[in-house]
Order: sequence, then structure tokens, then C-alpha cells
Amino acid sequence: MVDVLALAVAAFWLHLLGERRAVVRTGRRRGRRARRRALMFYAGLLTILVALTGPIGALAGQLFWVQMIQRLLLLTVAAPLIALGRPWISLWRAFPPRVRRPVAWAVAQSPSWAPARWLFRALARPPGAWLAFSINLVFWHLPGPFDLTLRNTHVHMLACSTFLLFGIFFWTLVTGSSRAASRLSYARRIGYLGTAMVTNVGLSIFLAFSQHPLYAPYAELASRPGGISALADQQIGAGVMWAAGDVPFAIIFALLIHRWLAAQEAAVASLGRLGAGSPDVGWPANAGQPLAQTAWPPEATPAAGDHAGQRGDSS
Repeated sequence: MVDVLALAVAAFWLHLLGERRAVVRTGRRRGRRARRRALMFYAGLLTILVALTGPIGALAGQLFWVQMIQRLLLLTVAAPLIALGRPWISLWRAFPPRVRRPVAWAVAQSPSWAPARWLFRALARPPGAWLAFSINLVFWHLPGPFDLTLRNTHVHMLACSTFLLFGIFFWTLVTGSSRAASRLSYARRIGYLGTAMVTNVGLSIFLAFSQHPLYAPYAELASRPGGISALADQQIGAGVMWAAGDVPFAIIFALLIHRWLAAQEAAVASLGRLGAGSPDVGWPANAGQPLAQTAWPPEATPAAGDHAGQRGDSS
């Protein structure tokens, strides 16, 4: 997986260069928020390397349950970390203006890029992101496509890429890591996340209770590490997908509920102050909405250096 390592290193250095240019442009160090986002992005890149190289990458073709760990790392660990890291501006800033300007014009205005713009807009909205996330998850676990990923390296990398890409779109909306996503109420985010969990659980149950191995390449192996049968391997993989796969969903689900209740409590407190006769306080227009138009997780009040980091992000 030399290509994976090269791409991860390239993304890391481009991001570092973009962050450095922000420091040069603003004349100040990056703030705590920017540094925290950078660390999340780097952790996402590291997760990709762990998933696709080393022991996991080597054993995924022999053991179904290891393949499930690989896919879960991409879909429920690397993707949300990258979404929370929001590296887009820093990566884009790494290129010189003479490259950025013509590319930006072509992407935004060129008729040949119209299908890509339409696809991006569709994936950036909750219905499109949810459908892509769920359909992609089910599709690559159908016997035909799954078998092809085990027999063809290029198809395998395509599957891994779609898990990561559609996962980033999905988690960006869940965590509010974009301007459009931050307008979603907590109630909608909770429902959005909960319905995606149903897809994961349903697929896990189907795999766990199948009476025979579903994937020919695993069934055809004369032996596999640990000496387990193909059916036992499949059942263990279903358990990994069900138990470990739902952990990130459950954690973020609980945090979203906590933030939603905090928003409701703030709204009730505001109404109480209005009832007490405070002339400057009214019922907030965004009751039930996120407490601030910022990304989840909640951020601490920024220091002066953080404001500089935020101004650098817009450059």
C-alpha cells in the first residue's frame, strides 16, 4: 500500500504548508481551535494508514472480521476525525494563487464541471449524504461487489475510498462541521444519526444469522489464521460490525442529546427571565437549534490567539 502512504504523507505536508501560510499572512500563531482541528485531521490520516497498511491490511484478505475492522476504521473513525478537522481551507491554501484561481474558476463556472457541482450539492445535504452513506454500506457487502474487492486491488481501493468519502459527507452534517450543517437542529441531527445506525445494525444482523458463508473468496480458503471456519469468521465479523461499529454512533448520539437538552434549558431560562420582567430578553428564535453556529464538539471561549487563527482560515 505504498500509494496510500504517499497520499497520506502528501496530505499531511500540504496541510502543514497551508497552516504555515496562514501564520505568515496573519503574522500570528494559529489559535487553539485551529491547532485542535489540525490534530484531528492528522489523527484521521493516521487511522487511514492503520486501516490499510500493516497487520490489518495484510489479514483483511484472509479474515472477514479483520476486513470489518478495516472498513469501520475508515467509516466511523477516520471519516469523523477528518470532518471535525475541517482541513479543506488549509489544503487549498497550500497551492499558489496562480494555481488556485484558474482551478477555482473552472470548478465554479465551467460547464464541464456542472455534474460534479450537482453531485457535491446533493451530497452536502442531509438526504443525499444519508442515502450515499447507507447505500454504499449495503452495496459493498453484497456478495458480488464484496467478492470483487477481494479479487481486485483496484476495486478494493475504490470501496475503501467510497467508505471514507461518503463517511466524511455524512459526519460533516452530523457534527455540524460546515456552515450549512451548523443550521441543522439537534433534533434533526439525532434522527439523522439514529436512522443510519439502523442500517448498520440491520446489516450486522443479516450477516450474523446467515446459515452459510456469503463470500466465496473466504469460503474457498483451505485454512485461515486461527483455524476458524468461514461461517464462524463471518459471524465474528458481524459481531464486530454490530458492537464496535455502533460505539462511535452511540457516543456522538449521547453528546448530541446532551447539547440538545442544554439548548432547551437555555431557552426555558430565557423565557423565565422574560416572565420576571427583564426588558431585554425574549424567546430565542433558534430554540432547539445549536447553541452557537459552530461545529460540534463544543468549543471553549477562544483566546486572542484563536481569533487570529480564525481570521487565517478565511484567507
